[in-house]
Amino acid sequence: MITMKRYCLALDLIDDPQSIREYEKIHEDVWPEIEKSFRDAGILKMEIYRVDNRLFMILDVESDFRFEEKERMDQENPVVQKWEEMMWKYQQAIPGSQPHQKWRLMKNIYDFHQ
Repeated sequence: MITMKRYCLALDLIDDPQSIREYEKIHEDVWPEIEKSFRDAGILKMEIYRVDNRLFMILDVESDFRFEEKERMDQENPVVQKWEEMMWKYQQAIPGSQPHQKWRLMKNIYDFHQ
């Protein structure tokens, strides 16, 4: 049985309607190598939502998933590096981000279960 963890992250897009349309269009056909990199890192499910230029990502991952390991794997993968370079043309850091920081982990402040 696989146990999961969930993480939520946020990122901003450049606030330009044409750029946002292009970004969404690209995500209609994500490269297979990128999706393979998700699987290889232990990501079980990923969803991205948008309101205006703010993105919200939900990651369901295997219990032993580590962001540091995903980053290392990405740095060693030239296809992922090409994808990230292309994505950064549409993205911008959320205020308060560190230099070159993209997606920012969000803090869970409320959780309702029935």
